[in-house]
This record gives sequence, C-alpha cells and structure tokens, in this order.
Amino acid sequence: MNHSEITTLGQLKASGWKSRSVKEEIREHVIEHVKNKNQHLFPGIVGYNHTVIPQIIHALMARHDMLLLGLRGQAKTRLLRSLVNFLDEFMPIVKGSEINDDPLNPLSKFARELVADKGDETPIEWVHRSKRYVEKLATPDTTVADLIGDIDPIKAASQKLTLSDEDVISFGLIPRANRSIFVINELPDLQPRIQVALLNILQEKDIQIRGFNVRIPLDVSIYFSANPEDYTNRGNIITPLKDRIDAQILTHYPKEREDAVEITRQEAWEKRDGTIIHIPHFVREILEEIAFQARTSEYIDQKSGVSARMSITAMEQVISAAERRAVINSEDETTIRISDIYHIVPALTGKLELVYEGEQEGLTNVAKLLIGKAVNEVYKTYFPDPQEKKPGRRSQSTSEEKDQETDLYDRITRWFMSGNKVDVEDTMSLKSYKKTLNQVDGLEEIAKRFGRPDRKEDLFVMMEFILETLHQNSMLSKYEFDEGTSYSDMLGSMLSGLDDLDDLDDYDDL
Repeated sequence: MNHSEITTLGQLKASGWKSRSVKEEIREHVIEHVKNKNQHLFPGIVGYNHTVIPQIIHALMARHDMLLLGLRGQAKTRLLRSLVNFLDEFMPIVKGSEINDDPLNPLSKFARELVADKGDETPIEWVHRSKRYVEKLATPDTTVADLIGDIDPIKAASQKLTLSDEDVISFGLIPRANRSIFVINELPDLQPRIQVALLNILQEKDIQIRGFNVRIPLDVSIYFSANPEDYTNRGNIITPLKDRIDAQILTHYPKEREDAVEITRQEAWEKRDGTIIHIPHFVREILEEIAFQARTSEYIDQKSGVSARMSITAMEQVISAAERRAVINSEDETTIRISDIYHIVPALTGKLELVYEGEQEGLTNVAKLLIGKAVNEVYKTYFPDPQEKKPGRRSQSTSEEKDQETDLYDRITRWFMSGNKVDVEDTMSLKSYKKTLNQVDGLEEIAKRFGRPDRKEDLFVMMEFILETLHQNSMLSKYEFDEGTSYSDMLGSMLSGLDDLDDLDDYDDL
C-alpha cells in the first residue's frame, strides 16, 4: 500500500510499518549507501573523502551525536544539512501534532488523548524528510524557552486553563524537532546556562519544561558545529556538554589545489548572460593558490582562517572584470587575463584577518603580495623557474639544449633593455591585446613550447603570465596606472628613478 493511501492508525498497523528511532533510521540508510558503494554520500562536498566523511559515517553508524569543529568556510553547515538524506522519505505522525508524535507511541497530551478517543480511526499524516531538519544559529540572546519551551499564559487565558495544565505548554525548537535532526551552529556562542539545558537531552534523552512533572522522552538526533577560534569573545563549550557529545570531528580546508578548483567551479557564478567568458585552467589554479598562500602567510591571522568563500567571490569578481571589458569592446566572448586577477583585491581584503605585521603592510599590499606569490608558484608547474640558473635543466638534456635553457628568458629581457615597454590596459580589445604582446621578442615561443595552451586565446594570456612572473622575480619592472599595467626593463626603471631624484635635488638647489 502506498503511504499516501494510509490515512488512519488502523491502516498504518495493517501495513506492517514499525517504529524505530531517528538514529536507527539514519544508521540503516548509511549502511545501505555504504553497501551499495555510493560515492556521493554528501553531494557537493569535495576533499573530505578520505578524512572527514569516513569519520562522519562511523559516528552515524554508532548512533552518535557529533560536533563538527573547524574554521570558517569548511562546509560544516552543508555537511550537517546533507544528513537529512539519510532519513526515510516520508514519516507518519498523528495528524495535527506539534511534536511529530509517533502514531504507535504518542508523547504529547494532544496525541495521547486523540489516540485514546479515536483508536484505529486516529487520523495520520505523512511528513517529508525535508521537514525533519531543524537548525538554530546559536546567539547570545537564545533562551531556554526558545530551545525547550515554556508556559504560555496567553494560551491559558484564552482557553481558560490553569497554569498547571499540560495544555499551556508552548514547545520550543527541540521538542518540535522530535523524530528529526536538530542542529545548533556556532555552539560556543550559546551562553553556558543555556548549554546546561542541553545536558539532559543528550544524556537522558528527555526534557522537562518549567515545574511540570511531565518528562517527555524525545527522539532527536542532535548535531553541532563550532569554530575553534573564539572570535566572538563570548564563551566556549562547557566541559559537561563536551563530555556528552559522542564524536568531535575536525574539518579542514582543501589539501590539494585541484580540490579547491573543483569547489570554486561548483559554487561560483561563472555563466553570465550575454557574454561567453573563458577561464584558462591555470587562472583557476592561481586563484586557489592565493588562498593556499594566505593560509601560510605570516601577515594573516591563521587562527581566524581563510574561508573557501574568498576564492569563490574572487572568481566572481575576476569574471566580472573580464565581462566589463567585453561589454566595453562589444565582444561576444572573452578570456580572463592575468591583469584581471588584480581586480579581486576587494574580494580578498574583506576576508583576511591581519596580524600586527600585516596591518603595518596594509590590506591592499598584503593582498597584492599574495597574488604575486600565487602567480609565481603556479607558473613553476607550467614553465621553467626564472630563478634557476638553468631553468629547464633535465638530466637527459644535451649540452646544446642546456645552453638554450640557460638563455630562455634572455631574449625577452634584452627586448625590454632596448628601451621597449608593454602597456596592458584593463579594457583593451582582444586585437590590441594580441598586438601588444606579439611585439615582445621570444615571448610567444616560450608560451607555445611550455604552456601548450588548450585554446589559441589562452596563448596570449600565458604570454602575459610570463611577463607578470618575470616581474615577480625582479627581472622586469612593473608600473600600475589607472587604466592598467606597464612592464619595462628593471634596470632602466631604477636609473629613471635616480634621475627623478637628481631633478628633485636640482629643484632644492634653486
């Protein structure tokens, strides 16, 4: 019999349906998924397959409450919200029940009296699993009444009941989450006296509201998330509560750059209306490497963490920079350039917590420093390192090939030493962009030889990639002006700077 055809308690009994706890329900579904070798237990979660996810599965199979502990932007909430997929698709309750009363084991006074009065004719309704997930963000103003419940004097007055009548109880979030999943995010923000109210629920599995002798044995699977950094300065998880939480699982940031690329690819708003925007893979890698560099930087407060949301917003901003250029030039499609990456600075500065040394440098300078380090790091996975004496040296190379590798970047630097420069404007058309980069001697050959771009347009972005990396390695000078960037000879720029100082000295003599 289809569940929609079961509308009374008698029909439910006849169907053979049996009650089981919500944790047992979750456990059975987890085991079924594992048995079927389901590789997508937690859709959209990347990089946790061999670390966090196995630990969560173990906790669920053990019927444990658990705490996910990790820095911001580590998918803790998404993981917890995914747990609803391990519930039955539909669950029967006594129709009209506030606390999802089990028709076979009613808890509330309302359900008990209804079953006693109507018997097998007690009306049944079915609740979808999406309605069996309740989430509360812990805030300092959260009260016991919010979580557990309280006496409702208005209900007592309107129904002419005494305050000792069980019908005057107003249930809180946790009782309403009976036979469901209940999640508290940012647990340390909950005041200690409120945390105490959770002790009975986790240990004895029941609640008591005010002075009522009635104890309600709830069936709730409770999970928590918390940040180890006490960034609100309001408190921590009290020791007795920690002791009652069965499993504490540590989350982490992506350990591999490709995992980070995949996360941003699935989360960022990349497809824009009207303009096709191509994103070379090495540009994706640079954006992720910025976050990796930030997570080890001496200028960044590592206790606060660097959220994955930073890479997502950075991607969206760099896409917008390319989109703006395409709109200005009336181009139907465009490719993200290296110069576009520096437009993500606003996306970084709001998500980086600096230590004292970083504050001395300034947010903008720290952001640009991270971008430069990321560019340099990713570059070495595609091209020979400009810092090596023989950048492309390989054991099997011939003597002639080694000499060629030694002088790999010489043609480029000599071209700039001849007094030439390259101006890359933010809004320059594709035609102008190609023409500007093609004039640099030896640049295209290196990009083709090592970069092996997937698309022809990517070749020119790689050429700009080379120029930017040579600047990061102090082989070219770079000047940022309002409309874009100018690359020139390093020595020539230094001498020009000295000439400017001489001019100032002459002015002082006057």
